[in-house]
Amino acid sequence: MPRPAFLITIDVEGDNLWAKPRVVTTRNAGFLPRFQSLCEGFGLRPTYLVDYDMARAPALQEFGHDVLRRGVAEIGMHLHAWTTPPLVPLTADDLRYQPYLMEYPRRVIEDKVAAMTAVLEDEFGAQVTSHRAGRWGLNETYAQVLFAQGYRVDCSVTPGVSWRHHRGSPEGTGGADYRLFPSEAYFLNLQDISRSGTAALLEVPMTIVPTRSQIARVLHGPVQHAPLAPSSLARRALGRIFPTVRWLRPNGRNQRQLVQIVEDAVSSGSGHLEFMLHSSELMSGGSPRFQRVADIENLYVDLDALFTAVRGRCAAQTLSEYRATMIAGTHQRAPAIATPHGRA
Repeated sequence: MPRPAFLITIDVEGDNLWAKPRVVTTRNAGFLPRFQSLCEGFGLRPTYLVDYDMARAPALQEFGHDVLRRGVAEIGMHLHAWTTPPLVPLTADDLRYQPYLMEYPRRVIEDKVAAMTAVLEDEFGAQVTSHRAGRWGLNETYAQVLFAQGYRVDCSVTPGVSWRHHRGSPEGTGGADYRLFPSEAYFLNLQDISRSGTAALLEVPMTIVPTRSQIARVLHGPVQHAPLAPSSLARRALGRIFPTVRWLRPNGRNQRQLVQIVEDAVSSGSGHLEFMLHSSELMSGGSPRFQRVADIENLYVDLDALFTAVRGRCAAQTLSEYRATMIAGTHQRAPAIATPHGRA
């Protein structure tokens, strides 16, 4: 049985964006070398998905140049619409509402993707081909823009998870609903991103598995049968205690669950395992979950346990390396994949 790919994705963004700061700081860039050193010790190859503020931070620039020069990681793009130029106001206060890029007119989406791509490629001198949407918000228009700009792999889909009750613009309909999306990687249908197609843009969904809790299944069942409304504060609070899904993402108290996800994926023959973390979660006080120095030290204990479980059982790859593997396999059994501007 082929080994699943183990994909480390880090959203490289400003300090504690959950607090919606009026001025974004980037101190967490200085904490990435420790994480990278741990990954290298296990032979792992992270993909760092960098946003606009971090791309302009000298510490991140130095770090990015180093990992690219040594060929030990990939730099991709992460786009927060409310801080990425051109700044075109969508709401009365974009810093407060943090609107999804997919809520903007197509022309603005195109301009922001082009501007962010140019910033990264000019700074790092390398083509940027991997991407994750800010706030996990992807739709068909956004995917079409990425495809036209030459992006080859996206990792915005969170299968089994709906973001509809997470508003961006107050006038919008909320985030994406990925509950019926595939969990395995697939080349996108640009007219319906929930289905596979022939575009050269590979979707690599986040590794998220259903919970085994019967209580969670009752609380979060179909709306017509659930005891609490989906948007109610009570249901959201209980959702934190009895989640419907488990992510391959550390939260400070889920080490055994992380290892179990790896065990299950290896035994079931999954094609990939996608891990994620925010760069600011590697710094004490940089996120709600990891406030103290002790929290960071415990996080590294959990990371060591997870990476130990992966060692020898998974193939370490960046997102673009995994896409190359998928392309090779697809070409053996399917028609040629369409590309923009003749790109592979």
